[in-house]
This record gives sequence, C-alpha cells and structure tokens, in this order.
Amino acid sequence: MLSIFSPSNYAPFNIALEEYIFTNFKQDCFLLYINEPCIIVGRFQNTLAEINYQWVQEHEIPVVRRLTGGGTVFHDLGNLNFSFLMKNGKEETGGFAKYTAPILEAINDLGVPAILQGRNDLTIKGRKFSGNAKMVQDGKTLQHGTILFDSNVDSLSEALKVNPLKFTDKAVKSVRARVTNVSDHLPAPMKIKDFVDLVQTKIQLLYPDAKDYALSIDDREYVQALVSGKYESWDWNYGKSPQYNLANVIRSKAGTIELYLDVSSGVITNLRIFGDFFSSRDISELEEAFSGVPHTRENVREILQENDFRSFFGEVDLQDLVNGML
Repeated sequence: MLSIFSPSNYAPFNIALEEYIFTNFKQDCFLLYINEPCIIVGRFQNTLAEINYQWVQEHEIPVVRRLTGGGTVFHDLGNLNFSFLMKNGKEETGGFAKYTAPILEAINDLGVPAILQGRNDLTIKGRKFSGNAKMVQDGKTLQHGTILFDSNVDSLSEALKVNPLKFTDKAVKSVRARVTNVSDHLPAPMKIKDFVDLVQTKIQLLYPDAKDYALSIDDREYVQALVSGKYESWDWNYGKSPQYNLANVIRSKAGTIELYLDVSSGVITNLRIFGDFFSSRDISELEEAFSGVPHTRENVREILQENDFRSFFGEVDLQDLVNGML
C-alpha cells in the first residue's frame, strides 16, 4: 500500500487527485488531505439545491462535484479527509465498516467513544463527525470520508443553508444531521497535525506494507490537467446536475416578482415570470431571452443587463433579480 498526504489544500486538486490515483495506480493507496474552505457535492446531486449559493459566492468558496454518491459536505482546514483506493472492489460492496475501522480505532485510542452508526456515518454520542461515500468500479473500491476534527461549524451551517421550497427535482438530497467536532470530546487539546500523525501510524500498524509516497512532477501535471479540464469547470460542478425546477419570489419597490425556471443539464430551458409589477414591455421577450442560457450567475446577470431589465420590472435591484434566479 502507498500512503499519500496531499501537498495541496485546494479542493479541486484533491478531488482530482482521488480520480487520478483511482484510475492510474495499480497499488492499493491510502490518501489524506485537508482542504481550505469548500463545498463537496455528491455525484448525483443538484448542486444549486444543496448550497447557499449567495453565501458561497460572497465568500469565494470553491464548489466541487466528486465521483461518489451521497450528500454534500463542507470542508475547511479543521476537517481531515481520508480515502482508501483499493484493488479488491468486488469484495468490498457490502458496507462501510472495513475502511472506517482504522479511523474509529485512532479516535477510540484517544478516549473518545466514536462508532459507526447507520449505514455510513461516524458519530460521537449520537452526533455526526464523519460522513462516508463509496464507489466500486472495474474491480476497484474508492471509499472516502470526512473527519470534523476542529471545523468551523457555523460556516458549515451557513454554506449549506438552502430554502427547501425553492427547488423541485429528483436528485439525491442531503440529510442534515447534528454535527460535532472530535476536538470537543478529547480529554486534552490536540492539533490536527498531531491527529494526522496518529491516523498515519494506525494505517502503518494495520497495513504493515504501507510506504509513504510523494507525488512526482508527472503526477502533479496529470492532476492539474484534471483540475483545469474538469474539477474547476462549471460543466462538471453545476452542469452535471439532474434536471430541476426553481421557483422563487422577489419583493421589490416595483412589486412582487415570481420566477419559475426549468433547467436541464445546467441550461435554462424555460422561464416564466409573474407578479404585480407594471411592465412597459411584453414580459415574454425577457422569458425567451433566457432559453438555452447556462444557469450561472454570470450568464443570468448578462442577459438581464443586455435586455434592460428595468424596462420590464421598473424599480428593482439587479442583484435581487440575479439572486432570485439562482
């Protein structure tokens, strides 16, 4: 087994690194990484329905879709992420216990009563500190999870605060749970760096053949190509969302504006606008202008400005309209 600690805190790099290892390495691998603040979305989720988009944009938080299913999670520098990338995929389809066991052992050794609860959550006294996801493909297993060690739970809450009535779709929905940090249960203070060392030591004991591996220049170049071509792209992170509908209401000086969007593969296919505002133009002109437009903040803003949005609505703030359509 190769034991790898990522040299990067950039989420698109680390999610790309998982794909690179899974696709190209013939050895079993154990990967640890820590991301700067970011949101990681499950493979089959509607990204916009999982995040507080306005908050994410204001704080310039990267949003990245991963390869595995499951729910959306918030990462920051107090959150340690682990991945097992193993060759024996056909034997590992039954559950999450095997590859969460080393993490539980490491935390239990610190005197903290952590357990696997339900299908894929690790908890302490009923509160979740780790969610886990899995993919089995071509005889290989990718199982990875988060560890809230000393994370900013308030930021987590804000990043994932979504209006449940805004979106209608058939995408997999995240189930929010009460969360906790491992550090809150430790008998003595501990830095995340020391916790990383403890986890790596536990892996060495359980997998005696484990050897440290540093990424080569070729490795980094390959990963960077994945970052640029896939994991930084709107098409992968937002455009791969299942078909969905968005409904929202804006209250402005011009009156109430109701917005209803149909979106498929990240592209607006239909827009309907209703309300008690007074318009000097046929509102269908603006509705038609959005047909085939990617459902992004930049494109929505551009179309509204190009079509002189105030001539349709009167006194309304551009930012309010943009937020209302996302």
